[in-house]
Parts: sequence; structure tokens; C-alpha cells
Amino acid sequence: MCRCFCSDGLVGQEENKMGICEMSEKDFLENHGSFYSASTADGLVISEDISNHSLAEKKRGLKRERPIIAEDDHGGELDLIRTEFGHHQQGISRINNGSFGTCPASVLDSQAKWARLFLQQPDSFCFGPLQEGLLQSRKTVAELINAAHVDEVSLVDNATTAAAVVLQQVAWAFMENTFQKGDVILMLHYAYGAVRKAIQAYAGRAGARIIEVELPFPVRSNEEIIENFRASVDRGKRDGGKIRLAVIDHVSSMPSVLLPLKELIGICRDEGVDQVFVDGAHAIGNVDIDMQEIGADFYTSNLYKWFFCPPSVAFLYCRRTFHPIMHHPIVTHEFGNGLPAEAAWVGTRDYSAQLCVPSVLEFTKKFEGGINAIRQKNHEKVVAMGEMLAEAWGTELGTSPELCSSMAMVALPNCVEVSSDQEALKLRSRLRKEFAVEVPIYYRAPKTDLHSNGGPSFKAYARISHQIYNTLDDYLNLKAAILQIVEEASKAKNDVCS
Repeated sequence: MCRCFCSDGLVGQEENKMGICEMSEKDFLENHGSFYSASTADGLVISEDISNHSLAEKKRGLKRERPIIAEDDHGGELDLIRTEFGHHQQGISRINNGSFGTCPASVLDSQAKWARLFLQQPDSFCFGPLQEGLLQSRKTVAELINAAHVDEVSLVDNATTAAAVVLQQVAWAFMENTFQKGDVILMLHYAYGAVRKAIQAYAGRAGARIIEVELPFPVRSNEEIIENFRASVDRGKRDGGKIRLAVIDHVSSMPSVLLPLKELIGICRDEGVDQVFVDGAHAIGNVDIDMQEIGADFYTSNLYKWFFCPPSVAFLYCRRTFHPIMHHPIVTHEFGNGLPAEAAWVGTRDYSAQLCVPSVLEFTKKFEGGINAIRQKNHEKVVAMGEMLAEAWGTELGTSPELCSSMAMVALPNCVEVSSDQEALKLRSRLRKEFAVEVPIYYRAPKTDLHSNGGPSFKAYARISHQIYNTLDDYLNLKAAILQIVEEASKAKNDVCS
């Protein structure tokens, strides 16, 4: 049975004393379309390979939902998925692809071949196959993001490294008086923690005035974001101020929101912002990227999160007019030969992750529609799973569906005790250790006002991801875990959470 927690119950379904509605798995699938439906005598395809429960589950006696595999949804690709991701630890509901991504077995094999090739004859490798292979990877990325020229694309370890490259030249501009002390750097308060610290370390210390764009959450429309962004730009320009750099997320991390990138960059251009840097750490393989349409000066995205590369590799797009002032923060004998060359040699190290980008593209072509179809399906499924969880818990999504990518924010019932970032981490650890569910938890300081719909203000959200290896079982396990925590809290307080 699927157990649905709700404040008012569900029409036509029997509600028990805890306000938890009982419905069959078959009824649930009928309610949620064809996302996870399949055909057998019972209407479901049930996998019985559930022998690898975690030790914590066995100790607690937790009954996990049976894995439900959507044969008709994946078509003939199901065996491919099982083969390519068979190395994942069994018995774990892995719904946090957004943090570290995943890499299929065939790409791991490609990476191992590159690593062996280097170790077989390092001198020959470094003066031939290495640079040729990196160029092919850059060409692959350039085509995927519609860059005007391959030289606009450099490969770096991750988006954090890319941020250092961009912000280093900003710091130099302040030091060389190209920018003046008090000139503005604009960033979103959604900004990833490492990027926020990089802005402070490079630009703030060099004399920049940093303005954070306060954005709403929960958020229901692009207009809310655009209005607040425009107000912050006006603030930065007040009294003759100059905005030298705007740092904008494409898909923010926590909370996860797909931002109206083109509109925000359009405002920057109209208002004379000197440079625009887009932190698209979660973007490639997750949302569409067209650099000639986006129009940013700098753009970075991790290739290991949603594009199936092994860690760690990312790309940094840099408009060619900025090339003379862009340098990798690790200085080698390639310094001055252009950012792509500087990034392609940062000393002796393992470059194998950067070399297997073409292999990843070949992997995605095994699926009908390729990476575009994968990301569309992931978006549709994560919204459906988010809505299922919100209904079960009597809560809501943190954004409207169109502001979700392949990640969604789902509010947790307020009786799940989370009143700080530390308690969010504690809950995340508990879900991992006791329930074998891997999902990040976001704490949001409660607001005194109610939502416009008159509902409660929720304090904590689960950020769920969907990637092609996920099954309905993963989300049912999260649902059951939170319901069990709700039940425990309600018994402890002798009160029903609503």
C-alpha cells in the first residue's frame, strides 16, 4: 500500500487515525499517468531484487517499498540502464543526482583506457594524445552549447575553478584601477556558497561593493524574480554607481530554481552592466544552453552533474573579446598562450575525466532523442514525483513546475523538526543512515506571513533529483521515511501534524 499523509484526507480514500490515506500501488500509478506504469497481470512490473537492504533498515525493521520499474516508459532501454548503472550501491534510494551526478559504466571504461594510456608512456602521451583528446572534448562541448568558436571553450575541474578564473580578472581590474573602489558586483542571494566566498575573496577584498539580489522563495513566477533583480540593478546604479559584474545562476543549487536567464541578462545589457558571468553548474544535460542566444560574457557548467562525465570536469565559456585578460589561477609555462592552453596543462595530473567527453555524447545517443529527450523526461518525472510527495505530506512544491529543471523542492511537514541549517544536515544524515535515502534538505527561515493562498509557511524542503537510473521506488522510500518521522513526532507531542 502507498500511505499518503494529508491535512484533510483524500476524497474517496479511507483515512486512518493519523490522517494518512491508504491507497494501493496500482491506484497510485493510475493517478500519476504513465510515468511509472507497466503491464503485467497485476498492472505492475515488480522487481524482487530487494535482498540488499542496508544494515540500518534491518535493525529498524523498516519495510521498504518494492522497486517498481517502468518497462513501457524506458522501452528497450531498460537493460541498457541496468547495465550502465549496475555499479551503484544497491538498496540506496539515490535521489541526489544534483550534487555529484553519475557516470555510466561505458564512460568509466573509456576513462580507464585514457588513464592507462598515460601511464603506459607518459612522454608520448603528453606531447600527442593528451592535447588532441582535450581539443576533441572542447569541440564536443562547443557544439553542444552553440559556441561561436571552439576557442571560447576551456576545460577546468569544476564550476568553482571557473569562478576563480573570472573573479581573478575582476580583482586585477580593481588593483589596476580599471575598476574603482566602490564599483558594484551584483550576485543573487541564491548564489552557491563557494561562488559567494570567491566573490568576497577576490572582488570584495579588492574594493568592490557587493550587492545581493534578494529573491523570493517559494517562488511562483519569473516575474517575481525579474522584478527583484531589476530593483537591485537600480540600487547598484544609484548615485552614479557602476555595476562591473553580475553573477547570475542558471539553475540555483539550494533552493533549486530555474531562473529566467535571458531576461536577467537582457536587463544587464540595457542597464550597462560591464560583464555577466553565469554560474550554470547544474545546467548542461539538465536545461538547454545556447551561448549565442544567452549572450553572457562568461558561462560555466559542470559536466559531471547532469552530463554523465566522471568527476571532475567542467567547461568555462569565455567571450573571445575577453581572452587577453583571462588566465588560469594555476600558473604554468603555458601562461600567456590563451586560456584554453593554460587550462589544458596545469601540471602533471590525471586528465582522463576531461578526455572522455566524446564518449559521454556517444552514450547519450543510445537513448532515443539523446540528451535532449533525457533531460525532458527527467523534468517531467521530477515534477510528477514532487507533486506526489507534496500530496502525500500535505505540503507543496517550492516553485511552479516551469521553474523546476530535473530537480524540485518539496516542502516537508513542519512537525519534522528543522529549525536551522545544522538540523537540516542532521535530518539528511538520518535519512541516509536509518532509511537508506540520499536527499539534501534545505532550511528556510520561517516567515511571519502566510502564502497568498492562505496556507502555512514551511521551514524545510527536500531537494529531489531525477536521473534515468531512478525508479518510483526511490521516491516511495523517501515518502515512507518522512511519514514515519511525522508519526514519531506526532506521538511524541501527542498531537497530529497538519
